Amino acid sequence: MTASVEYIPVTPIEYPDEDGKPMAEGDIQCSYLTYARNVLRIYFQNHPDVYVAGNLFIYYEKGYPESVVAPDVFVVFGVENRDRRSYKTWEEDNQTPDFVLEITSKSTRSKDQGAKKGIYAFLGVREYFQYDPTGDYLNPQLQGLHLVDGNYFPVATNTLPDATVSLASEVLGLELRLEAGKLRFYNPATGQTLLTHEEEVAARQTAEEKTQRLAAKLRELNIDPDSL
Repeated sequence: MTASVEYIPVTPIEYPDEDGKPMAEGDIQCSYLTYARNVLRIYFQNHPDVYVAGNLFIYYEKGYPESVVAPDVFVVFGVENRDRRSYKTWEEDNQTPDFVLEITSKSTRSKDQGAKKGIYAFLGVREYFQYDPTGDYLNPQLQGLHLVDGNYFPVATNTLPDATVSLASEVLGLELRLEAGKLRFYNPATGQTLLTHEEEVAARQTAEEKTQRLAAKLRELNIDPDSL
């Protein structure tokens, strides 16, 4: 007599790409998330082994889809720069983010200061920055942490003569600045603030309009602008 073996199909484990929740708590948080992600993508666009993403699920334990975290903005060095629906560490040679930025608020304080902070330390995230655009609880509104032997320690905060708050990111080679309460990324090598494509276009247009106004004023004074 041959014993029959019941075949039980194995249900594949699903790793959702989204949870149906909004990208950010409000327009202010969303605008800074978008700014940070876009300028970092532009900054690293010629680096094929640097991946920049925002509000993307990171799955860090194969077979356990509940082991997931979604940083507002993160940067990974040493992986292919390509679009992904989610980031699974076991498919990326176990490379985890090197830099994380959370656009934090009072409603996300417990996660950003607690669970997420612990997960990022566990994953070996070398730098963890937080920006509180509405000043709900962080003072100063921009703060950074760097990982030393599995624990986070504060990144030194510098205040410039014009009251701009500046924190250096050794991982990115950039500075995160708080200019009149607004988050900006600054490149100390070039002395320039990182701009989105839209901001670059607006800046050029403003410069051109200023040049045109100056030329018109010189012509009123019977001075040829081309002679200067």
